[in-house]
Amino acid sequence: RWIKFEEKVEDGGERWSTPHVPALSLHSLFQLRTCLQKGTMLLDLDATSFKEIIDKALCGQPEEAELQPALRERLAALLLLQPQHQPTKSLLQLLAELGLSPCRGRKPGCPTRHPPTASSPGQSEPRTQISKTPLKEQLRNRFKKKVLPGAEAAHIAVGEVEFLEKPFAAFIRLRCAVSLGSLAEVSLPSRFLFILLGPPKVKAYHEVGRAMATLLTDELFQRVARQAQHREDLIAGIAAFLDELIVLPPGKWDLSTRIPPPSHLPSPRRRTAVDPLDQQPHGNGDMTAAGDRASAGHPHSGEELERTGRLFGGLLRDIQRKAPWYGSDFSDALHPQCLSAVLYIYLATVTNAITFGGMLGDATANMQGVLESFLGTAFAGFIFCLFSGQPLTILSSTGPVLVFERLLFSFSQDHSLDYLEFRLWIGLWVAFFGVVLVATEASHLVRYFTRFTEEGFCALISLIFIYDSLKKMLSLADAFPINWQYRLDNVTSYSCTCNLMKLPNPILTCLTTLHHPPLPSIQSPPATPEGLSRTQCLGRGGHLLGTSCHYVPDVTLISFLLFGGTFLFCTALKRFRSSRYFPVGVRKLVSDFAVILAILASCAVDAVLGLETPKLLVPSELKPTNPARGWIVFPFGANPWWVCLVSAVPAVLVTILIFMDQQITAVILNRREYKLQKGAGFHLDLLCVSLLMVVTSVTGLPWYVSATVISLAHMESLRKESETSAPGEHPEFLGIREQRLTGLAVFILMGVSVFMAPVLKHIPMPVLYGVFLHMGVTALNSIQLMDRVRLLLMPAKHQPDLAYLRHVPLRQVHLFTVIQLLCLALLWVLKSTMAAIIFPVMV
Repeated sequence: RWIKFEEKVEDGGERWSTPHVPALSLHSLFQLRTCLQKGTMLLDLDATSFKEIIDKALCGQPEEAELQPALRERLAALLLLQPQHQPTKSLLQLLAELGLSPCRGRKPGCPTRHPPTASSPGQSEPRTQISKTPLKEQLRNRFKKKVLPGAEAAHIAVGEVEFLEKPFAAFIRLRCAVSLGSLAEVSLPSRFLFILLGPPKVKAYHEVGRAMATLLTDELFQRVARQAQHREDLIAGIAAFLDELIVLPPGKWDLSTRIPPPSHLPSPRRRTAVDPLDQQPHGNGDMTAAGDRASAGHPHSGEELERTGRLFGGLLRDIQRKAPWYGSDFSDALHPQCLSAVLYIYLATVTNAITFGGMLGDATANMQGVLESFLGTAFAGFIFCLFSGQPLTILSSTGPVLVFERLLFSFSQDHSLDYLEFRLWIGLWVAFFGVVLVATEASHLVRYFTRFTEEGFCALISLIFIYDSLKKMLSLADAFPINWQYRLDNVTSYSCTCNLMKLPNPILTCLTTLHHPPLPSIQSPPATPEGLSRTQCLGRGGHLLGTSCHYVPDVTLISFLLFGGTFLFCTALKRFRSSRYFPVGVRKLVSDFAVILAILASCAVDAVLGLETPKLLVPSELKPTNPARGWIVFPFGANPWWVCLVSAVPAVLVTILIFMDQQITAVILNRREYKLQKGAGFHLDLLCVSLLMVVTSVTGLPWYVSATVISLAHMESLRKESETSAPGEHPEFLGIREQRLTGLAVFILMGVSVFMAPVLKHIPMPVLYGVFLHMGVTALNSIQLMDRVRLLLMPAKHQPDLAYLRHVPLRQVHLFTVIQLLCLALLWVLKSTMAAIIFPVMV
């Protein structure tokens, strides 16, 4: 059988082979051409049953090849016998048959199975005729799931018969596709039939039948076969097929080798667009590549970025483009995949909010802390997902914004200015400048961002994620030092006592022993009835004495195991979709929920071990981190009047920062390869971010822009692939599940995280840092830069057959990569110093 690739029934007749590219002999194609030239040909035949088709085919022979009436009857009786199919069975069915069947192997009483296309006239068992209605086995056949909707079946009957002296060949095309009862393996309408029967001749008929099947599965020959008016049209179709044929020398490859299906097939349009001889690459270029380069003037030259020449013209276009999709932005989210995306992105966003909130608190004396980070993320993200042009974007605080906040706070302290009021005026100016940029359609400049810029920016943000996750893990060694000095042999000498100084008599001391379950301790007679804990001892003003007082379990080591285990588990489960194990539905489900399953598994390991690993602690009260501030920042009163005017100068810098951060991320998310159907909204997104600056500045919450890595992770978690794929065919990437609900759900959960603190406190932070590492590595691997970096380390003969290597000299590819890496290194150095504020300008 063929759907796109050939499958054979293996010896023993129990299973189908793996799908493979059919390898034909050139001689079989020439024989097929002869059969079509001399045999019966019925085009646009009107018939409703297989019996009617056979009768017309046997009566429609050319006069010189006409069969005797007796032979016609025998041939008709043979062709109308019910074929014996090889059904596709589940593992459970095969095990049940193995246990219940009294037959083992091929004993005389057990039926043998034959390929569905082969006629087996030599069988001794009595066989029924083809039924006019489909059999139960056909209707229940699980193989039908592999067949694309709207598919038709073509039937090829080939075989050897003793009573014929010369071959009988017929090619039939029905005017309308009809169901031919129990003929097919699955119940499908049929249009084409090919019959070739003749006297015994070693393998010849079988190979001609394979050639015919291969032609009928070729999309270009299918068109010819459907539209052919005369015999000559089909012969011309075979000639066109032969023109594209590639011959493999017989001594250079093993004929028994089955060629596995390729991961990508050329489209019929590409096959017809260029002459076959010109398709072969000569030197460093070809015609198709030249055409691609000629049309690549602007990498992002879509309708979204065309200037209208009117004030707010681009914004109005964005609204008109997105409005018709608004209803479907909610209905399209009704899929289990969206649930996994919500949980995954929620945990990533929570971790990000805690990390940036802690750093903001350190930089601003807790004027903005973890709680402000949570509330700001929840509010800004929710509003953005509700009204933005690209709701798959996730908002977050970013590194350059954090550097600016640190500089602004220290400047305010040095010049005795109120930090939050100064920041409010900067935020208002940034919002004003943002609206001006939207009004003047400044976002059209995005069309000049090239792969060079996108990849540099994306690589930098990904590396920051990887670096920060590793840095956080290494800092655990300070809080939970590894016990390098611990020796098992000295366990008897380890102890720790609490020394309480009783006032007013300083001579009297109270000694109590602290019990540490991991280490046996030396008992000292306590002066109080019970032993005091470390916290109680320090709380009463005592101090600890002994060799085991600073002992902690090796929390750092188990944290690294949880960190690495989560990362590896995420990666392995994500790849499970392309595994060979379990049915495709199970693989998809595991892959969709990969990150959640990895987090649950790591949390379970942590709970079983019971060690005091650092946990996810979220604020449990809704009050400002710094008691000296309120929830509303007033614009006047604390600073001189001229501050509101001077604020415009730093606001220009922040505007550049936010424009570049926001728009480069938007360009990366709207790449052509993601196959987005609902269009982008660059102007609308920038307007939303600008207006949110007003609210977050007035309430003293952090400023937010698009987070590249988390947004990419959001996109990747919503990938759609074709549900039906032929055997051997890789599922086709259909695009991204574009909707607003996952983002809205993530930020609603962020808002109620304050009330979920009792549940969230069971999640170890190393597990979430492992998820961070996974997100950074995934985003880094999604850009071409990483492929080119690997090429730097590969000898030329081991390099993969990449498209650009066919058209661009390797020296130029390496030069491009080295320049990109140097620019990336410069950006990293800038980011790591106080000059990080000019980071967007350098981008």
